Amino acid sequence: MKKITVAKGDGIGPEIMDATLEIILAAGAKIEIEEIEVGEKVYLSGNTSGIANSSWDIIRRNKIFLKAPITTPQGGGYKSLNVTTRKFLGLYSNVRPCRSLHPFVSTKHPVMDVVIVRENEEDLYAGIEHQQTDEVIQCLKLISRPGCEKIVRYAFEYAKQQNRKKVTCFTKDNIMKQTDGLFHKVFDEIAKEYPEIENEHWIIDIGAAKLADSPEAFDVLVMPNLYGDVLSDVAAQITGSVGLAGSANIGEECAMFEAIHGSAPRRAGQNIANPSGLLQGAIMMLNHIGQSDVAEKVQNAWLKTIEDGIHTYDVFKEGVSKEKVGTKEFAAAVIDRLGQKPEVFPAVHYDKNIPMVLPKYKKKQPAKKELVGVDVFVH
Repeated sequence: MKKITVAKGDGIGPEIMDATLEIILAAGAKIEIEEIEVGEKVYLSGNTSGIANSSWDIIRRNKIFLKAPITTPQGGGYKSLNVTTRKFLGLYSNVRPCRSLHPFVSTKHPVMDVVIVRENEEDLYAGIEHQQTDEVIQCLKLISRPGCEKIVRYAFEYAKQQNRKKVTCFTKDNIMKQTDGLFHKVFDEIAKEYPEIENEHWIIDIGAAKLADSPEAFDVLVMPNLYGDVLSDVAAQITGSVGLAGSANIGEECAMFEAIHGSAPRRAGQNIANPSGLLQGAIMMLNHIGQSDVAEKVQNAWLKTIEDGIHTYDVFKEGVSKEKVGTKEFAAAVIDRLGQKPEVFPAVHYDKNIPMVLPKYKKKQPAKKELVGVDVFVH
């Protein structure tokens, strides 16, 4: 029995979390739930971080965090809880599978099965900004060797565990030769340790164009934080719907699992939201905590539900879908199909016997430094 922390979030969060938990518990998930409050209520009570200190203690103690979407109030110095959580818990790897569900969910890319592995703590997305002058604001792009080594190794280990054939690196190192150059250099170094896995590098702009046009050319993609944020949403959208994608945030000790979509407050309380994104996050959680048999059962039942045409409003299409259902009814349909396997989609099998080898970073010998001058900025 594994104790996990659960936050039901805002907007459609409570509805899709209830549906997700109902499905995975019916499938036999051996979990004990400890619930915490995060999000809008906490923000508006005067806590600008959106989470109480006592809740951090619970998350760190349980180490596994399943989180529904939250609403961050606009303005007023409120911090993004997602960014804070990733940095506070050291969740360096963001994993987002994006798979086409053709012909049951409309997409221009019927052959697409891409996993984006995004660095989660560094780069411009860290949001370190300051005002240089009255008219100039600077944002710092920080890339470290430990950060690069951890995320690149995670991408190759993930590919190895999931029997993937290729890892592709996206950077803009033709322009940012030191920061993105370091990411590319580390990628090339670590790729040599995995000769059985094909590797390649693309410049981010043409790589993004290729991903949008021919996603079937890619398998596992690894990239710095900001590029990964943009392209994981692009990839999820071109599979058919952002609402179907889940996300894992993995650290050395803790991990957080979620849907990639927002809290959609306009859809809240109407029993119409699609729980699939959060369910995909929960399936990744089950794999992570060693309950791959349950994850496999849920994923196959979900695929069977999709191909049986039982769809929520966001993916319902006349002539393709058979029945438009609400959040609760969709969950019930998945539960009814537990133990069944899809017939159109390939059935999923998770091999839990290949552990990931993720050694802690070993600091290199410091380089010899010599003071040759000082940079001074005067306003």
